[in-house]
Amino acid sequence: MTIVAQVIKNKAVQSIFTISPNATVLEAIKIMADKGVGALVVAEDEKVVGIFSERDYTRKIALMERSSNNTPVADIMTSKVISVGLNHTVEECLNLMTDRHLRHLPVLDQEKLVGFISIGDLVKAAMDDQRILIEQLQQYISG
Repeated sequence: MTIVAQVIKNKAVQSIFTISPNATVLEAIKIMADKGVGALVVAEDEKVVGIFSERDYTRKIALMERSSNNTPVADIMTSKVISVGLNHTVEECLNLMTDRHLRHLPVLDQEKLVGFISIGDLVKAAMDDQRILIEQLQQYISG
C-alpha cells in the first residue's frame, strides 16, 4: 500500500499554499482562485493553526451574508486541524477523511509542514495501487 510520502512525491504540483490567520477572507479566495486550489493551510510562525477551504467560505461567509473584505481568515477557518505523517498509508488517510468528512489533510514531519494532500490525490494513489494489483494477479493467473 502506498504511503503519504509517495503521494507527495508523485504530485504534479509540489507547492504548499499558506495564508496568515490575519489575512482577509477575500485575500484567501483570490489566492485559491489564482493557484487553482480548494484549500489553504493557515500558518502562523511556521506552525499550522488551521485550514481555510471553499466549504468554510460558502458556509461561514456566503450563507451568513458576511463580508469577505473585512473578515479575517482566523474567524472562519477550521481550527481543529487533523494532520497525517509521511508514513500513514493511503487507506488510513482515506478512512480518516471519510470518517471526519474532510477533503484536505496537512502532512507533518515532526510538526513541520511538508505537504498538503487532497482526497483526489489519495483516490488517484488508491486507483494506481488497484491497477498494479490487478496486473500482478493477471500475470499470476496467466502463469
